[in-house]
Amino acid sequence: MGLMTFLRNRAGYILVFAIGFAIVAFLVGDAINVGKPFWSANQKVVGTVDGNDISIDDFQPKVDQSLNQYKQQFGGSLNPQMTAMAVDQAWNAELAGVLLNKEYERLGLTVSEDELFDLLQGQNPSPLIKQYFSNPQTGQVDRATLMNFLKSKDAQALQQSNMLQQEIKNQSLQSKYSNLIRNSVYVTSLEATDEYNNRNKLANFKYVGLDYSTVADASVKLTDADYSAYYDENKARFNNPQESRSFDYVSFSIRPTVADSAAVKVQIEKIAADFQVSKNDSLFAAINSDVKVPYTYLSKGKLGDPALDSAVFALPAGSFYGPKLTGNSYKLIKVIDTRFSPDSVKVKHILIDPAKVGGDDKAAKLADSLRGLISKGGNFAELAKTYSVDGSKDQGGSLPSFTRGQMVPEFENAAFNGKAGDLKVVKSQFGYHIMSIERQMGTSKVAKLAYIEKALGASSKTQQAAYKAASNFLNDVKGKDFAKYAQEKGLKVSVADKIGATQGFAAGLDNPRKLIQDAYAADQGDVLPEIYTMTNEYVVARLTAVNPKGVLPLEAVKKEIQPLVLNAVKAKLLKDKLSGAGKGSLDQIASKVGAPVNPVQNIVFANPVIPGVAQENKLVGSVFGAQPGKVSAPVAGERGVYVFSVDGFTNPAPIANMFKQKESMLLSLGQRSGQAAFQALIDNATIKDNRVKFY
Repeated sequence: MGLMTFLRNRAGYILVFAIGFAIVAFLVGDAINVGKPFWSANQKVVGTVDGNDISIDDFQPKVDQSLNQYKQQFGGSLNPQMTAMAVDQAWNAELAGVLLNKEYERLGLTVSEDELFDLLQGQNPSPLIKQYFSNPQTGQVDRATLMNFLKSKDAQALQQSNMLQQEIKNQSLQSKYSNLIRNSVYVTSLEATDEYNNRNKLANFKYVGLDYSTVADASVKLTDADYSAYYDENKARFNNPQESRSFDYVSFSIRPTVADSAAVKVQIEKIAADFQVSKNDSLFAAINSDVKVPYTYLSKGKLGDPALDSAVFALPAGSFYGPKLTGNSYKLIKVIDTRFSPDSVKVKHILIDPAKVGGDDKAAKLADSLRGLISKGGNFAELAKTYSVDGSKDQGGSLPSFTRGQMVPEFENAAFNGKAGDLKVVKSQFGYHIMSIERQMGTSKVAKLAYIEKALGASSKTQQAAYKAASNFLNDVKGKDFAKYAQEKGLKVSVADKIGATQGFAAGLDNPRKLIQDAYAADQGDVLPEIYTMTNEYVVARLTAVNPKGVLPLEAVKKEIQPLVLNAVKAKLLKDKLSGAGKGSLDQIASKVGAPVNPVQNIVFANPVIPGVAQENKLVGSVFGAQPGKVSAPVAGERGVYVFSVDGFTNPAPIANMFKQKESMLLSLGQRSGQAAFQALIDNATIKDNRVKFY
C-alpha cells in the first residue's frame, strides 16, 4: 500500500522525468544512429586545424611513408624516437598543407596550366623531375622515360603521376610564397653598419669579478618575495609553447642475474654441440636463433658487429665459429660456403601474375614461351609493356642496379649466380619472372652462413620476481606520498620533466609511449594505472605536473628557478660588497674585496665570451655602452657580479662594400623570415592536437 501511495503522490514528477528521458534518449539515439559518423568520426580525428579535421585513415599512410623512409635511410628496426619523428613529420606536413593553402588562396597564388606544363616538360623542369627521371650516366632528364610515364594509362602509373604533379604544384606555390616573404624583408644602411660594427669593433677592458660560488648556498634564505621578484622580471622565459607533463617513476630491474647468465651459457653450449652435427643447418638455425639472418649469400659487413664480421669472413667453408659472447648475446655460425660474387647487378624482367592468366601452370607456360620468343630476337621492352604486371613495365622492364639483400631470395640468387647475357625464368612469391641479366658490376667475397644468436636475457623467474615487486608497489603506493614511500622501500625516484604529448623519449626510459599516453589521460597527482615494460625494467609512475600552454604560473616553475633565484639574491649581496668597496680605481676595489683585476683584450659585441669565464652578455653589453676610463657600477652576470673599466675601443675600417654587407644580412634574414611567417600562421591558427590518443 505504501508503494502505491508513493507512486500516486509522485506520478507527475515521474511522468515528467520519463518524458524528458525519452526525449534525450531519442535525440542521443538519433545522433548515434542517424549520425553514426558523429561518434565514430570523432574517434578517428587525429587533430583539427582551423576547423579542418585530420582523419587517422588519411594520416596513418603518411606516417607509414615517413617510417619507410627512415627504414631505408637508417636500416634495421625502428625505435620509439624514429616513430615519434615520423608522426611529427606527417603532422607538420598536415599543418603546412592546411595553413599554407589558406595563405595561397588569400594571396591569390596559383600555378597555371602553362606553368605546370613547363615544370613537367620544359627546359627548366621541377627538381622532382630531375630527381626521378635523370639519366645516372649523363645527369640529364631522360625525356623518353618521362613521356612514357606521363602518357601511361596504367592505373598505378596514373595515380603516381597525379601525386607527382600535385607535389610539383605544392613546391612551386611554396617557392612563390617564400619569395614573396623574402622580398618583403629589407636591410637599412644603419642596420648594416650596426651589424658590421658589432662583429668588428674591438673593446679592451679590465674587470673585477665576484663569483656567486663565493657565497655559500646555506647562508642564503630565499623568501616568497625573492621568487616573485625573479618571476615577474623574467616572465617571458616561462612561456610554454605546448602543453607538457612531468612524472616521477621508480624502476624494477629485469636484467639477467648471475644465475640467468650461467643458465644461458649452459643452453648455448648444448645448442652448439647439436648444431655441429645437425643435418639441416638452415632449419636448425631458424628454430634456435633469436635473430633471423637469411640463409643466403651475404657480403662482408652485413653481420652488424665488425669484429665478428672480420673473424667469420676469414674462415673457409666448413668452419664453425662460437659460441662467442659479444655485446649482449652468444653467436654460433657455420660457414656453409664461400665464393666471389658480383657487388651489384643490373637486370630487366617481365613479371607474370598466375592469378591473372588462369593459374600457376599457365603462368609457367607463358613465361617459357616469352623466354623462347625473346631468345629468338623478340622485343623485350614491348613484351614487358604487354605482359608484365610490375611497375617497371613502362621502362621496358628495366630495374635499377641492386646489391645483395634488396630482392627476394629466388630473384636475387638468379641474378647474382648467373652471368651477363643470361635469360632465365625464375619463380618467386610474386609470380614468374623472365629475367635478362644486363650486366654485373664489381666482385667481392660472399659467404653462405647458418647463423644462431641467443640473447643473454633474464629468466622467467627473474622477470616474475621483478613484476611482483612492481605490482606490490603499484598497489601499495596509491593514496600515499609516492616519493616518500619509494624511499622507504629503498627505491630511487627518477624524474621525467616537461614531456610533450608526442615525444618518443623520456629521461631514462627507452619505450615510454604508453606511459606518456596514460600521463596525458591522468590528473595531476595520479599514480598511473599500469606497470610499464621497458627493455630492462618495469616502471611505476605518478603524474606530478600538468604544464598548460601559455605562461606558466610561479608554482609550476618554482623548483626549476630555485638556482636562478638563489643567484639573484647572491647578486644583491655581491653588488653591495662591491659598492661598499668605494668608488676608487679598480685596483683599490680589488684590494678591498680580495679579488684580482683581470684584463680582457679584443672582445667583440657579437661574441660576448670572457676567456676563461663564460658567456657574459650583460657584462659585454655594458662594456660597449660605457665611456673609457670610468669605473662602472656593479653588473650582475651569469657567473657573478662585475665592475669594470674600459681601456679603449678599436673601430673597424669603414664598410668597403655596403651592397655586399646588406646582401649577406638579407640572405640570413630571408631564411629566418620564412620560418617566422609559418610560425606566425601556427600561432594564429586554432589547432587541436589529438595525436597522443593514437601514438
